Order: sequence, then C-alpha cells, then structure tokens
Amino acid sequence: MPRFTPFPALRYSDQEIDDLIAPPYDVLSDADVDELQARSRFNITHVDVPRESDGPDRYLAAAATLREWVDAGVMTYDDTPTFTIYRMRFTDASGTERDIAGVLGGLEVVDTGAGGVLPHERVTPKASTDRLDLTSATQTNMSPIWGLSLAAGLTELLNDPGEPVASVTVDGVEHTVERVSDPTRVAAIAAKIASDDVLIADGHHRYGISRTYRDEVRAGNGNRANPADDTLAFVNELVADQLSVEAIHRVYHEVSFDDLVTALDVVFERTEAGRPDDATLATMSERGVLCLIRPDGTAEWLAPKPGAFDGVRSIDGAWLEHALAEVGHAVAYQHGVDHVVGAVTSGAAVAAVLIRPVSVAEIERTAREGALMPPKSTFFTPKLRTGLVVRSLV
Repeated sequence: MPRFTPFPALRYSDQEIDDLIAPPYDVLSDADVDELQARSRFNITHVDVPRESDGPDRYLAAAATLREWVDAGVMTYDDTPTFTIYRMRFTDASGTERDIAGVLGGLEVVDTGAGGVLPHERVTPKASTDRLDLTSATQTNMSPIWGLSLAAGLTELLNDPGEPVASVTVDGVEHTVERVSDPTRVAAIAAKIASDDVLIADGHHRYGISRTYRDEVRAGNGNRANPADDTLAFVNELVADQLSVEAIHRVYHEVSFDDLVTALDVVFERTEAGRPDDATLATMSERGVLCLIRPDGTAEWLAPKPGAFDGVRSIDGAWLEHALAEVGHAVAYQHGVDHVVGAVTSGAAVAAVLIRPVSVAEIERTAREGALMPPKSTFFTPKLRTGLVVRSLV
C-alpha cells in the first residue's frame, strides 16, 4: 500500500490568492498565461509555465524566480510537516451540488506494476520533457496529481476543519485550503491512505515524470531515501457523491466517413438524432446510446446491437476501440460538445462520436480488477488549482 507523508508546505504568505494561483499548466493557452501573468508578477505561472519566449534558460529562470519569492517572503514554508485539506464546492454540469474533500501530501512514487498507486486508464505518450526539466531546475513539485483513495472512511477523517489558510471562488467553484499540523490527526490521515490502493484520476504523465526524476536522484545519491521518493498529490476518497466525472469524446481522422460508418454498422444501429444540443448528453444517458457527429454537423444515435459487445468492458471508449479495431484511423480526444462539433464541421476531423461518462462504480471495479480503461476515458472536474501548495524536493 502507498506511503502518504506530510511535508513543510511552501505557500503564498498573502491569503488573497485570487491573482496568484492558476489552473494546471496543461490546460492553459498562451493567451491564458498572458492574462494570468498580467494579474500579478507573483502569479504561479511565472514559475510553473516557462515558455520558449522566456529564453533558452527558461527553466533556470523559473527556479531563480521561485528562490527570489522565498527570499522576499512572498512564499513561506510551514514550520513543521503538515497536510493540507483541500475542499472544492460547486454545482456540476447536471445541476448536482458537489463537495469534494481531499488532502494534499506526498504520495509514494512506485515502479510501474508495483501496485499501491494504480493507473486507471492507458496513457497516451507525451514526448515533451518540459515537466522533467522544470522539476530538475526548481527541485519542487509544482502541480499535484489527483489520486482516488479506495480506503473507506477518508472523508470522515477530513470532516473537521483544519487551520484556515485561504479560500477563493473561481468560475463558480469555491476552493478552500486548511492546514493540518496536529501530529495525531496527521498520523491518522497518513495511515488511512496507506491502508488501500490509490488510483490516479488525473496526472498520469506527471506521476511518470516523478518516477523518472526519482530514479535520476537515486542514481546520483547512492540510492538513499530522499524527498523525491514521494510526489505532490491531492487524494480524496473514491465516492460517487463527491466526484464529477465527465466524458472526453472521440474525434476521428485519417479515415473516410464511409469506412468509419461501415465499421460502426457492424455493432451499432444508427438512427437520426438531428443536431446536437444541450439535451444530447442527457438523452444519451437515458437511452444508453452513443452519438455520431457527421461531417455536416448533424447527428445519429448509435445503439449497441444485442450481443455485439459480449466480452467487452461496458465502457463507451472500449466499445469504439472494439468496433474500429480493423479499420485504419487516428483518434483525438476532445471535451465539450461544441468543440467536438466544431472540429468536424470545420473539416479538421472526418467525424466524431460523443460518449457517456464512466460511472464511479465502473472506475472502482476496473481498479479492483487491475484492468485499464482506454485512454482519456474520464474527465474529472473541476481542475485542481496550482499554487495553493508547492512541495520541495530537497
């Protein structure tokens, strides 16, 4: 089972953090970064998002910026190892009120296949060394991964508030962080998370980078224990009433529309669905169907034929992989119906298929069985903010 450890968190000294924190680096456009950096010269993106325009030594410059902030007292370390309770309160796309309570700490970095910390889906490769270069230069974990604990009772341990640190509402989501320094409570949280597996919900790539960085540090220090043996993680309990899981739809390239629908027709019945609108996703869930987006932007329901997916895991992404296994094609992944339809009607894609969100029960079942879902099967919302806590690796 995975180790979960407290650490002296590096935090902004100012509790007014609205202009200082940011979404994760991998969802930000250049325009987003420009806007965030214009808010404050201390916005976390000045460190977390080095860009080519910042020069060839941009990672060293980011590290120097972080050191300057610490030296000037813009950011300060906790006096003792702590955990940080991180709460997100919001209303999801279905109108359901959600209250996620998790904890930020150091999650053990384990080898692939070692167990304890489990991927829940196959990961698409990323060639960029950006996160490794930033980690090496700053010697910090900047952005947390999101882990789902299979240990029942973690939520109960987080019910009581900790010491208030900061709170901000962004895009309708209230983000609140509270420090936990009491040794007894710290020990109880650590023991609970270490009692069962943790499933990676978001941040598979960052976790892989943490493994690479850990190995590099071990190779240089005689394999001695060090802070790089763990990585910054937000962990909450895998419970349905907290989690908001949305779908990431499939957008197809490098295949003709005729070849695509010929393959789909083997396992699906197609019927007219008009044009996608705000009710499309709800209708899909009610009827148990997928939705094909044609080149002209109109849609067709895809109802699975009886017995067509016997022996295939009941996940829309897995059904589509099965249906198109013998057809040459390329697939991309897109969140948001409007963006999907736009990709098809603009000619950037041949067609697309809207899929339904994976249930929390299916996520847990897949994890317990040691299986993996297709890439980009889940989209957990809202996104964790970067800058609430930074973890030193020295």
